[in-house]
Amino acid sequence: MTENINSKIKVLIIDDSALVRKIFSIELAKSDEIEVVGTAPDPFIARQKILQLKPDVLVLDIEMPKMDGLTFLEKLMKHYPMPVIIVSSLAKEGGEVALRALELGALEIMAKPGASFTVGEMSGQLIEKIKAVYKARLPKMDQAQKRLLDVRTRPMNTVLKTTKKIIAIGASTGGTEAIKQILMQLPPMMPPIVIVQHMPEHFTKSFADRLNVITKHSVKEAENNEILSPGKVLIARGNKHLVVKRSGATYYVEVKDGEMIYHQRPSIEVMFRSVARNAASNAVGVILTGMGKDGAAGLLEMKNAGAFTIGQDEESCVVYGMPKEAARLGSIMKVASLDRIPNAIVDALEYS
Repeated sequence: MTENINSKIKVLIIDDSALVRKIFSIELAKSDEIEVVGTAPDPFIARQKILQLKPDVLVLDIEMPKMDGLTFLEKLMKHYPMPVIIVSSLAKEGGEVALRALELGALEIMAKPGASFTVGEMSGQLIEKIKAVYKARLPKMDQAQKRLLDVRTRPMNTVLKTTKKIIAIGASTGGTEAIKQILMQLPPMMPPIVIVQHMPEHFTKSFADRLNVITKHSVKEAENNEILSPGKVLIARGNKHLVVKRSGATYYVEVKDGEMIYHQRPSIEVMFRSVARNAASNAVGVILTGMGKDGAAGLLEMKNAGAFTIGQDEESCVVYGMPKEAARLGSIMKVASLDRIPNAIVDALEYS
C-alpha cells in the first residue's frame, strides 16, 4: 500500500449495526491520522462506496445481510485487494469463521467491545491496527502459493535431536498465515514449540485446532501447567500471558493474567523473557511479521542468554515492525525470508 503523504488514512466501516457504525466513526475520529470517509450497512452498498471513496483500509463485520462478510472479502481480495480488518462479536463458534477471513486475505481480527474490554480499549487498538495495515504489503496469491509449493518440495530431515530444546515464536499482523506456513514446512517430532500470536480470546483455540488438522504437529491452545514435550506446539491463549517455566529437565507453561505489555495480552515480550531465563542456550527464538515493538527486547534477552535468534526479513513481512525493532536492538542473529525460516530453525537446532 502506497502512503498518501500529508493526508489521512481513509477508512470505510462496513457493519449492519447503525450503532456500531456511529461508535466506530466517533472513536476513529479521535486520531489525527485517520478519516472515516464513509460507512455501509451491507457489502452491496460497500462495493459502491469503495469505488467512489477509494478508502485505504476497510473495517469489516462478518455477519451481515444480503451477503456475508466472508463472501464479500473473497470477492474483494480477488478483484480489488486492499487492507481489511475484521471486527466481529466474539463467540467460540465464530472463531473458525474469523480464521477463514485471515486465510482469504484479512490482515487482522478484533473483537467488538464486550465484557472483556471497553470501547475505549478496543478503539485504541483498532486505531493502531489501522495504521499498521495501511502500510502492509499485500502479496499476490499466485506468488504466495508458488513460495509454498517451492518449500514443500525442498528436502528436509524427518527426525531431529530434541533433548532439552525449545522453540519460541512471536507474531502479530500477518502472523497467522506465516505461522501456518512455517509449521507446514517443519518436520514432525520437533522440540516443543511455544507461540504467541496477537489474537483475541477464543480465536486462539480455533487457530490451534486448525493448525492441528493441517500440519503434522500436535497443536493446541496452551493450558496452565501443561508440560512441553517433543512434537507439541502450544498457542498462547487470547487475553492471557504465556510464561515458560522449568522444573529440573522438564519445561512447562504458566497461563496467567497480567497487565498488557505494548498493548498486548498475550505478549511476546513476556514469553521471550521467560524462555531466556529458563531455557537460555537451549532455545531458538523467532520473531515474525507484526506491528510495534512487542518481543524485540525479549528476543535480545534470549540472544544474550545464549539462544539462537531469527528474524523475518522485510520483504516477506506483511508489516515490518517487530522484526525491524528487533534488528535495530541487535536482537537477531540470522535474518531470513519466511520460506527460509523453517530451515534456519532446523539448522539452529542441529548445530547448537
